[in-house]
Amino acid sequence: MLRIWGRPNSINVQKVLWTAAELDLDFTLIETGGAFGGTANAEFRAMNPNALVPVMDDDGFVLWESNSIVRYLAAKHGALYPEDLRMRASAERWMDWQAIELWRAIGPVFHSLVRTRPEGLDDAGLERAIALSEARVAIVEAQLGRHDFIDGNAFGMADIPIGATLARWTKLPREAEPCRNVRAYLDRLRDRPAFRTYVDLPLS
Repeated sequence: MLRIWGRPNSINVQKVLWTAAELDLDFTLIETGGAFGGTANAEFRAMNPNALVPVMDDDGFVLWESNSIVRYLAAKHGALYPEDLRMRASAERWMDWQAIELWRAIGPVFHSLVRTRPEGLDDAGLERAIALSEARVAIVEAQLGRHDFIDGNAFGMADIPIGATLARWTKLPREAEPCRNVRAYLDRLRDRPAFRTYVDLPLS
């Protein structure tokens, strides 16, 4: 049985839950982190020394880092994971970019407007973070002007981290750029029950 530790309102946990549901996997969610607690205890830290969610246990194989879990599940179950080396490298490029560039830009804006503003981030810093986020989203907007999905015209594993991030960005309580391609993309993702169930949720 696949076990996942995390909280449903974490974007990184949502990626993993969405993937598992897309692949029609049986899994158990062990609510951990945030209000649920549990990440500081020795048992959890033995699984993930970073004390962060999500963590996955697949029949004794423990893995952390959300995008790595998405890749693993997609590869193991033979869906969403490109067999062609170049197509796979391209998809992984977008997944790495989501973690390194897109969410790093959007994360401080999300926390400032929805949760708790990161320490040391003043109003001017927030405006700079918003400007950087818009520049990163513009890259996706241009890409989606060429393709229905992030790396082509078929849904794949790269759409999971990118789609989860854009779902948050478009719901932030602020005046947003139109980004018609991004919004049309999210409408396509809403055709997927797993996206509606685990990602397309009110911000919290």
